[in-house]
Amino acid sequence: MIRKRLFHSLLGLLLAATMLAGCSMGVEPPAENESPPPKAGAEGGTLVVARMSDATNLDPHFISTINAASVVHQKVYEGLVKRDANMVIAPQLALSWRQVNDLVWEFKLRQGVFFHDGTPFDAAAVKKTLDRVMDPKTASPRAAMFDKIKEVKIIDPYTVQFLLEKPFAPLLSILASHEGSIISPKAIDEYGRELSAHPVGTGPFLFRSWEPGRQIVLDKNPHYWGDQPKLDRVVFRVVADDTKRIALVENGEAHVAESIPVQDIERLSASNRLRVYRSEALGTEFIGFNVAAGPLRDLRVRQAISSAIETGAIIKGVYNNVGTQANSPLGPKVFGYSPSVKSYPYDLNKARELLAKAGYPNGFSIRMLTYDRNDRVTVAQVIRSQLKGIGIDARLEVVSYADFVTQIEKTRTHEIFVSGWGNATGDADYNQYNLFHTQGGGAGNSFQYSNPELDRLLDAGRVETDPAKRLAIYAKAQELELRDALLVPIRNLENLAVISTDIQGFSI
Repeated sequence: MIRKRLFHSLLGLLLAATMLAGCSMGVEPPAENESPPPKAGAEGGTLVVARMSDATNLDPHFISTINAASVVHQKVYEGLVKRDANMVIAPQLALSWRQVNDLVWEFKLRQGVFFHDGTPFDAAAVKKTLDRVMDPKTASPRAAMFDKIKEVKIIDPYTVQFLLEKPFAPLLSILASHEGSIISPKAIDEYGRELSAHPVGTGPFLFRSWEPGRQIVLDKNPHYWGDQPKLDRVVFRVVADDTKRIALVENGEAHVAESIPVQDIERLSASNRLRVYRSEALGTEFIGFNVAAGPLRDLRVRQAISSAIETGAIIKGVYNNVGTQANSPLGPKVFGYSPSVKSYPYDLNKARELLAKAGYPNGFSIRMLTYDRNDRVTVAQVIRSQLKGIGIDARLEVVSYADFVTQIEKTRTHEIFVSGWGNATGDADYNQYNLFHTQGGGAGNSFQYSNPELDRLLDAGRVETDPAKRLAIYAKAQELELRDALLVPIRNLENLAVISTDIQGFSI
């Protein structure tokens, strides 16, 4: 067992999981039920993290889930910039940056940094990485994140410029996310589309092995340019069963269990072998409306439904008070969030009055869609019960996640839908533009909402460089979205994990 070992903050884990196949570098990882003996002293040893599921991809240009990114982002791979503990953009592989003008960003790079394969980090490596993700032949699903970059230009070996098609204020937030990871140019040439099985970055941990469905192993990078990690090895072990995952921490076979059932919090908090870790996350959960479907075309109907849903009861009854009351499509930690935006208060009399004015004094029947995740289904059942109070029969349909995405993004046959979203960059643009803009939203605009005023605000938020003015722009945008009752915000997400009492310094 690890005794009071420090968990280096660069391992700040994200909840969830899912990934692909990998290779071994010749070192046998620990057996499934074996936790390696620790070294003497306060640091070192192996940290075992039990996760719900495996990864799907470890290539930053093909990772499409936060749970996959959490294995390699800021561990194996680093970017030009990062977000610090307060969500502020800070230097990483770039020492400094400046905007030469609205269309040119210049970065001064850190010298003396090497990739895990010995290749030097320099401007050529930055250009090769960005050219790869932007190349249509690569067919990266993350390419759209960089579509404002016209060219990556090398000024000298440690100076690089990004030439933009048009001003783009969220650029740094994207460079700080996993999409902005800088990859070894040698590895790009050697592995190509097989890079997922051979991650090579500049980070504090080296990729060691990946046994699909079982575990991923990272080792300490002894040549890391920054502060050395406090651990020798990290093992991400796949344990699908909640009870087994928690039991591994209780009996000392693992040190962290990610994603724990909310109903177990009280029992786990009483244990003297472990503690429950909680921290504010970036995502939100909500009830969404397809404003082009049936009765939902009428604003008064959407307002009535919004007034009939008691979100506080959902947070308490379904989530055991995990997470906080949401008032906006954005979580409080996301840049652009407005604390002054207000959703419709719970008021059944007002809801009935609005329905009557809309021509539905006796209510109506409507379809409510969600996917087969236990908490989402339970939330939908509670909503169905609450809407009966105003005469609305919300017929619940539970489908697979793939079918859910198909319906809300392609066939558009949905009416009410229960869902949620994360935010990979910490910037309002990531969600706002992709979900609510008439043109930019595309498939992501599951609300089928189009408002020229909102489009102008979201376009302005992308080019405005003054942070205070950007905050004001997104505050107005959120007010419009809530005024037009596009959704009912339920809760701001919270990270949950169980941690051995022998671990210190852990953060998500």
